[in-house]
Amino acid sequence: MLTQVLIHCPYCGEPVDIFVEGSAEDQQYIEDCQVCCRPIVLRVTVDEDGGVRVDAASENDG
Repeated sequence: MLTQVLIHCPYCGEPVDIFVEGSAEDQQYIEDCQVCCRPIVLRVTVDEDGGVRVDAASENDG
């Protein structure tokens, strides 16, 4: 199940919609910003109720 989440790019600050897999275990991956094309480290956590949380960081912070 894909869930749409709005994040803000840690580089340019622009809002970016991403889609994450909400039925998977916690995960971490890199996705390029749709605005400035820099790599964003995304940490996705899913709680017991299926709620999805996404933390976005720059590569240097990741």
